[in-house]
Amino acid sequence: MASRIHSTADVSPDATIGEGSQIWHWVQVREGARIGRDCRIGKDAYIDADVILGDGCKVQNFATIYKGVTIGDRVFVGPHACFTNDLYPRADSTGWEIVPTHVEDGASIGANATILCGVTVGRSAMVAAGAVVTKDVPAHALVAGVPARIIGWVCECGRPLDARNWCAHDRKTVSIPARRLPRKPVSKGKRRRT
Repeated sequence: MASRIHSTADVSPDATIGEGSQIWHWVQVREGARIGRDCRIGKDAYIDADVILGDGCKVQNFATIYKGVTIGDRVFVGPHACFTNDLYPRADSTGWEIVPTHVEDGASIGANATILCGVTVGRSAMVAAGAVVTKDVPAHALVAGVPARIIGWVCECGRPLDARNWCAHDRKTVSIPARRLPRKPVSKGKRRRT
């Protein structure tokens, strides 16, 4: 099946668009970008130069994916999600350096999430809406907050796993090496006298 590119989209002739991919209104795809097969790129998304998207990805409206980002297969990028690519951004910087970021197969990035450069979002991980990811996210982890922290674990289907790594929806156990939730802080309040 041929790819479909809306007439308002600005797709560089030096970009590669896979078969069956759909690029919607006002999308910009820069030179050297590679978009896999059967991807859907929503309205007003920005795909920077040399970005790589695997097969079967869905990039929602207004998402921005900057140079240095590599995204695996079947990845969901929610509306207004933003990937950065410079650790020390300044408008007048002469020492700008791209720091690579990786999103592994099957991961999901929630709406309005920000992914700082230099991290890896693991296979089938889920980044909650509005989260700010500042460090690597393990496979199957559910992260939320600012900065993002692990709050649970998810199946390939995205639903939460119980304490035994069981997904009630898919009715299967998911193998997760070294599954750990962060410790809750100990209250340092005043002790009661007895």
